[in-house]
Amino acid sequence: MKIRSLAIVTATATIAIAVFAQQQGAPPQGQPGRGAGGGRGGRGAPVGALEESGFRPIFDGTLKGWDGDPDFFKIVNGVMTGETTTEHQPKQNIFIIWRGGHPGDFELKLDYKLSGADTGNSGIQYRSEELPDVARWVLKGYQADIDARQVYTGQIYEERGRGFLALRGMFSYIGDGKRPGSTSSLGDGEELKKFIKLEDFNEIHIVAKGNFIVQSINGHVMSMVLDDDRVGRRMAGLIGIQLHRTPGPLKIEAKNIRLKDL
Repeated sequence: MKIRSLAIVTATATIAIAVFAQQQGAPPQGQPGRGAGGGRGGRGAPVGALEESGFRPIFDGTLKGWDGDPDFFKIVNGVMTGETTTEHQPKQNIFIIWRGGHPGDFELKLDYKLSGADTGNSGIQYRSEELPDVARWVLKGYQADIDARQVYTGQIYEERGRGFLALRGMFSYIGDGKRPGSTSSLGDGEELKKFIKLEDFNEIHIVAKGNFIVQSINGHVMSMVLDDDRVGRRMAGLIGIQLHRTPGPLKIEAKNIRLKDL
């Protein structure tokens, strides 16, 4: 138990350092530090929003650098769009895949909108591998889950792998060769759902550093996992956007996709 607790603390500290490294230096002008005495006493500056830096766009409003089934994926007004109808469905879940690399430690941000039937389902795939023996454009790996009913949106899922890793509102731990287990709560899942917009664009933010993953939507942490399963986990891989096979129509739209190496 002590080893596990130490691992969790270490991973949490590592991810915090990686994400906020650019904040090093003196406090902003007019916001003095705590002072030599270390006491607060009105001297300390409140922590403000982190200024985004170090990201590069990986989507330029075209499908350049992306690989997906042209029967389902296209550009509409500069927005990446995957769409199905009741009569026109993929044979299995497929993805449009970014061919620009296999990121390991990174931050990924994008705006997405899922619309269509209540059965609509999608996700943002990362640290994934292709399964050409199954079919073209099929991925296995970590997924930031998205669904139209907001039952699963925000959770960490593993497509074609271990399944549910961390539900919305959960910080989970996966031991070597073990099943995921909740270690603590990040908030009530139903309350966190209120931050997710319906039939509108949401910003999703994924941070992967070592074996620690954090997923946020619209500035609110939805799920985290510390993955010590050396056989099951993946430390790097492909990024993709899912088009799920469903009973009814759906449309997944994505824009403002940007990546930062950590």
